Amino acid sequence: MLTRLLAALFLCLTSAGATAQDRSITLASTTSTEQSGFFAYVLPLFEAETKVHVKVVAVGTGQALKLGERGDADALLVHDPAGEEKFVTEGHGLDRRPVMFNDFIIVGPKSDPAQIRGLKTAKEALSKIAAAQASFISRGDDSGTHRMELRQWKGAEVKPAGTWYRETGQGMGPTLNIAAELNGYVLTDRATWANFKNRRELEILVEGDRGLYNPYSSILVNPAKSPKIKASEAKIWHEWITTPPGQKAIESFRIDGQQVFFLPEIKKASSENMVWIPGGTFAWDLISTIRKKRRRTK
Repeated sequence: MLTRLLAALFLCLTSAGATAQDRSITLASTTSTEQSGFFAYVLPLFEAETKVHVKVVAVGTGQALKLGERGDADALLVHDPAGEEKFVTEGHGLDRRPVMFNDFIIVGPKSDPAQIRGLKTAKEALSKIAAAQASFISRGDDSGTHRMELRQWKGAEVKPAGTWYRETGQGMGPTLNIAAELNGYVLTDRATWANFKNRRELEILVEGDRGLYNPYSSILVNPAKSPKIKASEAKIWHEWITTPPGQKAIESFRIDGQQVFFLPEIKKASSENMVWIPGGTFAWDLISTIRKKRRRTK
């Protein structure tokens, strides 16, 4: 009798343990959210509140979308609107929602051989870099950042090629390291740059171009893709990151005291009384205002 009771107790405990372990998801996301420190800050808050563990696969957005297509992820947090729309339209994803935004910038050597410092648009800057054949370091990895870079080259009517243009095939952090070592120009998201310490002679040279708006979206992978997909747990994450608990975490994330991600729906921009329509470009007015205030307080 005692043996049977012990066996039953063992089965209950192992079953409960298996259930706890199953409360987890695989989140395919970008290297920018990983290497900026965003996940290191946000995920412990989410996991403490929901008891759902998140395993992040940090790759380029293109690779993250492919993981979703294959059913090898439960949810996505990515930043390429065109690729995201295609992913959902083709039936791979469900319930795409805006999460946050920031911007891309161009950094380069203080000596600025291509003389792009202070230019208003990335297209103009890239044209001058190509004309000078100054060293430019590209991620070359089909990430959201790489896709943005290619759109800017296309807009500048330049096909980058030659020894001055190098593709790393790596994430944002390693690509910044290579740019710092080679004293080259590079397009980066602002959050990864803010968290990047090995800057050497690199500094921000071009910023504030509305065309460099960088929105992030959360997408649920369609459960029909694979029986492995943990749809209910993924939904918990999806709801959390797009509602007040997650939004509070996004707003409170700082790098050296600097806010680097902003919420996708801002009804008022403090005393300036600006309004941004979600998905629109008026968000840029808010970012510009915040930066001006920071410069005045320095």
